[in-house]
Amino acid sequence: MPATGEQNVQEDFVDEAIASDVATSEDDEGYPQDLKKPYKPIASIESHPNRNQHESFIRESVEILLKDAVFNGLSRDSKVLEWRNPEELLKLLDFEIRASGSSHDELLQLIRETIQYSVKTGHPYFVNQLFSSVDPYGLVGQWLTDALNPSVYTYEVSPVFTLMEEVVLKEMRTIVGFPNGDGDGIFCPGGSMSNAYAISCARHSLMPDIKRTGLHGLQRLVLFTSEDAHYSIKKMASFLGLGSDNVYLIKSDGRGKMDVEHLTSEIERSLRENAIPFMVSATAGTTVFGAFDPIEEIADVCERHKLWLHVDAAWGGGALMSKKYKHLLKGIHRADSVTWNPHKLLTAPQQCSAYLLRHKGVLSSAHSTNAAYLFQKDKFYDTSFDTGDKHVQCGRRADVLKFWFMWKAKGTSGFEQHIDKVFDNAEFFTNTIQKTEGFSIVLDNPECTNICFWYIPPSLRGHETDADYHEKLHSVAPKIKEKMMKEGSMMVTYQAQKSLPNFFRIVFQNSGLNHDDMIHLIQEFERLGYDL
Repeated sequence: MPATGEQNVQEDFVDEAIASDVATSEDDEGYPQDLKKPYKPIASIESHPNRNQHESFIRESVEILLKDAVFNGLSRDSKVLEWRNPEELLKLLDFEIRASGSSHDELLQLIRETIQYSVKTGHPYFVNQLFSSVDPYGLVGQWLTDALNPSVYTYEVSPVFTLMEEVVLKEMRTIVGFPNGDGDGIFCPGGSMSNAYAISCARHSLMPDIKRTGLHGLQRLVLFTSEDAHYSIKKMASFLGLGSDNVYLIKSDGRGKMDVEHLTSEIERSLRENAIPFMVSATAGTTVFGAFDPIEEIADVCERHKLWLHVDAAWGGGALMSKKYKHLLKGIHRADSVTWNPHKLLTAPQQCSAYLLRHKGVLSSAHSTNAAYLFQKDKFYDTSFDTGDKHVQCGRRADVLKFWFMWKAKGTSGFEQHIDKVFDNAEFFTNTIQKTEGFSIVLDNPECTNICFWYIPPSLRGHETDADYHEKLHSVAPKIKEKMMKEGSMMVTYQAQKSLPNFFRIVFQNSGLNHDDMIHLIQEFERLGYDL
């Protein structure tokens, strides 16, 4: 509808006020009453940036992000988090959604408060999960992704990222050891979905008619994975209709590695039960212990029984970048498929997960539906670059961009140096606590950068034979965790494992840390737990 003369006058006044940073209030007719009052721009309803309305707001927002979230927020002198209980935080932050909008000043304050009360996962002393760090090049790549807001399914809407993804996936397959880097793959929304693709592809490879007829009336399908494998294997088997009972959990040894003899016996058991074994999922870097399953031996078993071998290297895959540590994944080149999350050991921004296949065509055969409105075959360009039909999503983020941008910045040699440094930090931390009174390590010589240990306060030292020792030790980690969270000094997770009492699992993947940080973390455990 054309603007009225009155609307044009009003818009002229508003634009002038924004341009001069002089503000207005308006009377009932929409005209300025007092040009001396500061003007507070209200958020616009149009979903399109306007330089006059939005440039100042965007620049101020970015400045806050850089200052509060990136530089000051990740300083060793700052807190990892400013803890508030849920009921308190609900009062501190204005979470309410209203009919009316907010001013830019109010929105800027919400940005500050969101940063203030959020966990700084890039902080050097956030060593709580299998992700950390705010890589500067990854961050810019993430911002670039969001500024362009692409969806990667056809070449026509995502030409740069379609090609970029294929180049990066081929290089990753080459590093895994697939001949000439050939095969297929996609970037997925997390390692759990990558593992789901593995189950789907393995099943389709065995029984392609399932795509059309479903599972009804078929023999029971069984897959195998370690009892220490990621829970997504059972979850996705259930999601895909196989049933979690048909995931046979294979025993692990004292170091968390899959017992290959037990794997063989469970495969034979499934055959006696008239089930159909079809897949083994090995783990390269388990969640807690960081254990690497013996892939070569498992590959021999899979070859003998004609089973699909998947390797979940979501955590440990980054070690493939290092000549010194890639031996941990010996045999991975024999896998049919691999999950590898660059957002873990390689510290790409969340989320960045790749599913890699040795075999061409399986992804498309298993998942394509040839939607006519997207994947027309009579386009004016080579439609083999329209890769979207092979994944189960329609819209899909360009998760490749931030990783590619990091890779371009650092080079493969830079990633290798990064991996070598975080493993060196983990080794230094392990050696130091083994020589420090009050620390007891769960596993000697851990394979990955997960270090599992107990801190034993002076009150429990020398009481190891007491009947209630394990019960008391079990309560130490939760108490130390509460203290560190409320003080915001660091974040380290803990857990029980089988019959073991609660122990800490510290995880190193931020190459911005050094040996001094390792000493600081050890001293912090002593400070927080000494008087328990």
